[in-house]
Amino acid sequence: MSFRFRLWVFLVGAAGFAVLFAVACFGLPAFGSGHHPYGVRAVRASLNHHTANVIASVNFDLRAFDTLGEETILFAAVLGAVVLLRQTQDERRKTPEPAVVHPRVRRFALLTLPLALLVGLYVIAHGQISPGGGFQGGVVTATALHLLYVASDYRALERVRPLTVYEIGEAAGEAAYVVTGFAAVLAGSAFLANVLPFGTLATLSSGGTVPLLNAAIGLEVASGVVVLLARFLDQAVEIEEPGEDEESGDPREIEKPRESQGPGKPRESEEPRGCGRPKESEGPEASGASRDDDNRDDKRE
Repeated sequence: MSFRFRLWVFLVGAAGFAVLFAVACFGLPAFGSGHHPYGVRAVRASLNHHTANVIASVNFDLRAFDTLGEETILFAAVLGAVVLLRQTQDERRKTPEPAVVHPRVRRFALLTLPLALLVGLYVIAHGQISPGGGFQGGVVTATALHLLYVASDYRALERVRPLTVYEIGEAAGEAAYVVTGFAAVLAGSAFLANVLPFGTLATLSSGGTVPLLNAAIGLEVASGVVVLLARFLDQAVEIEEPGEDEESGDPREIEKPRESQGPGKPRESEEPRGCGRPKESEGPEASGASRDDDNRDDKRE
């Protein structure tokens, strides 16, 4: 396939897309009008399924299959980062030195950590009732854990962040979303259809499958962000490339022992004793100066 043929294929496809995009734009409701057919349908479907948050109803009910694609994109991105940033054979892991943190920064971070963690879990749990959801709450929860890195050091963060647990949590969140979709199929409906009882409006148990899918997203996002940040922080704090100590002049580096040259044999940097070799200060010029001094002494006598 030649370059000109590929160019023509692109131009034809771009022209077709431009025409369809223009037709769709002219078919939209007038800007600023009070009537919006898509919004009316979304609100009606949300209220029929007892979901107070219309955005959560759209994400986890009306277009739950699209949300599965978004979750899978994040899952694949984290998996790719884990593969690319893994420790290689020629790299080594060092113990990070304790960091010196200002007392005011330490107190502020330690006081904010539990509050931020609570806010993240609240946003996930109340996603079908109030603004928020699994995506937003998952990011807040993962970020709250890293306030311990700000308040103390990297070793303190590692003690409360076992990566194996969070890697399992990310996979469990992805699997729970898919299993919920197949459960709807086994119930005789479509994949990811809302088949559970809708409950009472504006309660934690309302919305049918919406809170379950929302919780699965929250678990996957929180665990995935923790794993992603852990890989980047490991590369920046712990993992060293070969020869990095020599370039940075690490004082902890152990000097290599000098090769033994046998007993009685002088080292290369040492001059043999008793060989009569003059020093730099005892060259010909210095010898001439000493003779002149001797001649002056003889004349005085």
